[in-house]
Amino acid sequence: MLSEESTDFAMQTAALKNSLIALGLNENEAAVYMAALSTGASTVLNIARAADIKRTTTYTVIESLMSKGLMRIDVQGFKRRYSAEPPEKLSAILEERQALFSKILPELNALHRLQGEESLIKFYQGKDGTKEVYEGLLRDVRSGEDYLVVSDQSLWYGLDPEFFEGFMRRRAKLKINIRLLLIDNPIAREYQKKQHVYNEEIRILPKTTALTTNLVVIPKKVVIHQVVPPIFAMVIENKSVVQMCQELFRVIWDTAQADS
Repeated sequence: MLSEESTDFAMQTAALKNSLIALGLNENEAAVYMAALSTGASTVLNIARAADIKRTTTYTVIESLMSKGLMRIDVQGFKRRYSAEPPEKLSAILEERQALFSKILPELNALHRLQGEESLIKFYQGKDGTKEVYEGLLRDVRSGEDYLVVSDQSLWYGLDPEFFEGFMRRRAKLKINIRLLLIDNPIAREYQKKQHVYNEEIRILPKTTALTTNLVVIPKKVVIHQVVPPIFAMVIENKSVVQMCQELFRVIWDTAQADS
């Protein structure tokens, strides 16, 4: 039967071990570190016995503790001994955890702000994938809604003239508000002259503007379409992102060049 002193010691040892685990060590690391603290500079065999862990396992655990800065090798003549670093070294683990927490905190806050919202991001590769994205835009936009575009019309249209010509004609038949902000080039100017044909209202961006992506905003989603290789599209369904893009579009629209 264990004495009261032995029972108290066992409880204290278990509590210390649990505290080390809470600080970030695993169960074996906590046991080996405590054993090394109590044995001083010692062999792997002695540490393994004190920790009640297999010697082969103890080698691996010691290497892990050394990588954390909690153990070191002492060479005494031709003999190697393993020693625990002072417990103050554990503060480095806390500092590392604090640094990690500080790094991920903005992302956690972003997730928190999205609570209650349906948020979805999808990626589509290649011309065929991006064509499906545009078909989805026509399916999702509703009568009376805004269809907002920022684009280099020549690059966008040039990806597949036959498809995008048909797309524009089908889009023109929808009872939606189509507004385009286009890079200033001859093709954009030509489309601006016949904007009524496609049920569009077009304004021209400043000559210094250069884009290799096409942006489309409808109330349900935002599409970012890279129109130079590698061709891909990213679809974002998030109310906050949609609202931000709508507001930015309106600001630029109010300063862009209308019919010349």
